[in-house]
Amino acid sequence: MRKYETIFILQPELSEDDIKSVTAKAQDVISTYKGECHRMDDWGIRKLAYPIKKSARGRYYYLRFDGESALIAELERRLRLDDKVLRYQSVNITDLPERAPEKKTEVLEAVTEESVEEEVTAAEEAAE
Repeated sequence: MRKYETIFILQPELSEDDIKSVTAKAQDVISTYKGECHRMDDWGIRKLAYPIKKSARGRYYYLRFDGESALIAELERRLRLDDKVLRYQSVNITDLPERAPEKKTEVLEAVTEESVEEEVTAAEEAAE
């Protein structure tokens, strides 16, 4: 299975029921095609770079899932046919490296703090 990200932009004035119907359709397509949905985030209403269908703003949604090419074809077909969707884009992220775990960041911060303390101590000793 390949890893995919899809970002789609909905009309900003949609009701909660309309939004739930679009997101439910997306998740339904993923489950129908034996994919696995990892994440569905609402990024909120943001200003668009240029007006789309006379709309200056849009509600962004981020979808992260695993699946096959048939899944992408069907998901994009359904998004294309839905009038509530202004734009969408799917990207294959299979070969991209995973994000570093939080623990590595903590280790780097600890090393940096220790090295700063050592440099301060060395500078004080050199000044004496």
